Amino acid sequence: MRTGLVLAVLAGWIAALLTWTTPTRLHAVDSAEAVTVLVLDNGFHTDLAVPRQALMQRDGPLAQAVSTLAPGDWILIGWGDAKFYVDQSPISDRLPDGARAFFRPGNPSVVMLNPESADPRTRYGAHERAELTLSRTDFDRMAARIEASLDLSSGTPRVAAARPGDAARFFASRETFSILHLCNHWTAGVLNAGGVSVRPARSIASSEVMRSVRAAKLDTAAPRA
Repeated sequence: MRTGLVLAVLAGWIAALLTWTTPTRLHAVDSAEAVTVLVLDNGFHTDLAVPRQALMQRDGPLAQAVSTLAPGDWILIGWGDAKFYVDQSPISDRLPDGARAFFRPGNPSVVMLNPESADPRTRYGAHERAELTLSRTDFDRMAARIEASLDLSSGTPRVAAARPGDAARFFASRETFSILHLCNHWTAGVLNAGGVSVRPARSIASSEVMRSVRAAKLDTAAPRA
């Protein structure tokens, strides 16, 4: 009897966790100020692709960091473990480090800013990308969430890592990486700040992040105040 009760409570808790949603709503879009943001999915990790001009129109540390990058009309933005995310050696060689990043709490992290000249839609298929057209208000909130991730303890954004011959720069983040806060969780949080409802527990998977974006596009309810 007691075992059955425990199992029922556990099943209910798991179901609640998996359906837990942080609701919000996109503002109505004024076409004169609309900002198009892309969410890119490589099968396990999500990045954002943001027009550089939109980022540079904002004051603050994020625009300062973007201004230091090489030319490119788009900025790819991602987040991850400070070591595993930067390393590009074969994944098979990095499995022990991947286990460390997942299961050791409090791992240092970085925000990736990567300039690209070509429109990402020319490189990512329809199933690998989702597109959002945001009001300036929602975009500013999303950008502010990205900016809030930057470690500004030295007063300005600090480059923690770079790859030889690569335009991407990895800026130190104030957040920490673990299985409880992975790259897709971070992207989901950024999107949620911009008006996309997400299911945090399920956002461990890139497919869930993409589902959230596509669902937001289909939501025709009245925009939030």
